[in-house]
Amino acid sequence: MSDMIAVPEENEVPKEKKGPHDPNEINPKLASDIHYWATEFHVTGQQLHEAIRVHGTHVAKVREALKHHKH
Repeated sequence: MSDMIAVPEENEVPKEKKGPHDPNEINPKLASDIHYWATEFHVTGQQLHEAIRVHGTHVAKVREALKHHKH
């Protein structure tokens, strides 16, 4: 057994946390946006889609709608 530590190559780019496509609008057609914002708001994708359907795609409105949501 070896105690080697993986060292990134010089040209290897570290993986950064992916952000939303737009920080102010949620695109419900982008799986990456749904995943990001569902994680951010601590809800399921289905709950996020429902909030978007009722309140629109603006992040502030969806955040406010989900603020009182039980985790």
